[in-house]
Amino acid sequence: MSNGNTKTEVHKLKAMLQYQEQAVVSRMLVKNPAGNVTLFAFDGNEGLSEHTAPFDALVIGVEGRAEIPIGGVVHTVGEGDSLLMPAGVPHAVRPLGGFKMPLIMIRGEGQTQN
Repeated sequence: MSNGNTKTEVHKLKAMLQYQEQAVVSRMLVKNPAGNVTLFAFDGNEGLSEHTAPFDALVIGVEGRAEIPIGGVVHTVGEGDSLLMPAGVPHAVRPLGGFKMPLIMIRGEGQTQN
């Protein structure tokens, strides 16, 4: 999405998105045909219920901790941890207090996002 007018600068992920009471807040950081990167901030016990995604997705813990069950196996992700969520496998995000994470979704060849 670069058009020559894009300003390149360093950002602190922790500061780019603030928690909102009883909410899940998200901000799209990158979106292009290869995939997207979305930053999430989960307040307290707010999370994402079990679902599947058509693409592989990588979670990276930025602040706090969360339990992320994938295919029935619970993984704990904290600051600096990463976890791959394979396409088509049921998963959820259950924060253990405030939790911030970027979600990096990569499309496979020939896949499109609806």
